[in-house]
Amino acid sequence: MKSKGDLVPPESRSWTRVEDYFESLARRRTARRSRSPSARTQPEAPRFLLSTLPFLTLFVGLAVLAISIAIAAWPAGQPEAKKAQLVAHELGTAPKGWFQDAKREMHR
Repeated sequence: MKSKGDLVPPESRSWTRVEDYFESLARRRTARRSRSPSARTQPEAPRFLLSTLPFLTLFVGLAVLAISIAIAAWPAGQPEAKKAQLVAHELGTAPKGWFQDAKREMHR
């Protein structure tokens, strides 16, 4: 069996120190920049059937839905409530003879 000193990684490759971590990141960044830059690609022209048409279809569908809800909720489509002709009277007063009329109705 090997001695314990052989199992320990060398100090230069230790990741327990913060400085070693930042040095490694700097090496990676430098290596990435030193590679030859790849040619940039041009964006693809938008296709009508894949981008614009679904948007327009959704837009028109929502507009039709909004208009149909507004038409269904419009109050003119419902019958008008019958206006009852109420006789205006003051609170706390009664017309003459109401008590006698009430007595007659109760005795019937």
